[in-house]
Amino acid sequence: MALAALPGIHRAMILAVASTICAAVTNGIIRSLSGEMHPFEIAFFRCLLGVLIFVPIIGRIGFARLKTQRLGLQLVRGGIQGVSMLLFFMALSLAPLAKVSALSFSAPLFATLLALLILGEVIRARRVTAVVVGFLGTLLIVRPGWEVIDIGSSMVLVSSAMAGLVYIVIKVLSRTDSSLTTTLFGALVATPVTLVAAIPVWTTPSLGHLLPLIGIGTISSLSNLCRAQALKEADITVVAPFEFLKLPWVALIGYAYFAEMPDIWTWVGGAIIFVATTYIAYRERSIKSKGSTAGSGVA
Repeated sequence: MALAALPGIHRAMILAVASTICAAVTNGIIRSLSGEMHPFEIAFFRCLLGVLIFVPIIGRIGFARLKTQRLGLQLVRGGIQGVSMLLFFMALSLAPLAKVSALSFSAPLFATLLALLILGEVIRARRVTAVVVGFLGTLLIVRPGWEVIDIGSSMVLVSSAMAGLVYIVIKVLSRTDSSLTTTLFGALVATPVTLVAAIPVWTTPSLGHLLPLIGIGTISSLSNLCRAQALKEADITVVAPFEFLKLPWVALIGYAYFAEMPDIWTWVGGAIIFVATTYIAYRERSIKSKGSTAGSGVA
């Protein structure tokens, strides 16, 4: 049966699973390629390919429709995104894949905390509890005091915090700029940022590197596309739970190709973080729905 013939919620579930598989495969390719190329250089090519994807779109709609009213903030957002990507790619080369994936679930926790500190959003007891529980899950994975916090784990946590900040900036930009404009500026700014980081460690890619580099750009873009379409087909409460599948996928790839076996704390901590962030997403969705209902005058 063709995907289009399925009910929307079923299509969303299939697309959500496909998104997690693509994300896991992308991380596996990055990890494998980092043995031959510096992660900063891989990040640059990922950004460059991301820009090239927009070329036909820009050619069709023109630059005029991509004008921004917040150029300074767009530049800041792109710079933060570039540094966050550099740290995440570096973490993939240093820490076990499953550990990096589990810790990366913490980005929405940082976003919620930053929304309170920067935007002054009101965060009530339930979401505060979810944030605290989520960070406890993070502590279970890194276990400071019992284990030495490795540089890879530190990098992915800083990357997640910066990703959380990117969420906040995008939220501000959404008031004036289109999502397409913000996405394009993010790619345009992140590309030179990653290039500057890559130049000191640059090695000219061989023909054998081109296929995995193209694979990283293509498969990661496919992951984003599948997730975006899944969210269009169904509510976030349907799509979000499937994000946890990234952990078993990357654990399988790590075991099969890199002989990595995640410990029990990675699984437990990752599950706790994921449940906490999923609940936060659910609460935000519920609050927005109630606000829309109240605004429309429906009881």
